[in-house]
Amino acid sequence: MTTNESRYEIILYWSNEDQAFIAEVPELPGCAADGETYEDALNNARTIIDQWIETARDLGREVPKPKGRLMFA
Repeated sequence: MTTNESRYEIILYWSNEDQAFIAEVPELPGCAADGETYEDALNNARTIIDQWIETARDLGREVPKPKGRLMFA
């Protein structure tokens, strides 16, 4: 993972419906992961970010540059 690829905002929350932690990456459409624990969801999100970017590049699509914090609680 390059430095930029590790800078995407990840939103982590518990989903009662899924009975799992969900990790969403809002800057990468459709990029989300889940896990039994908070840490699992975060680690899975890191993997999915890498895969999302690799797929976009393979398809010749633009990869958005990380903007940092997008949402405020």
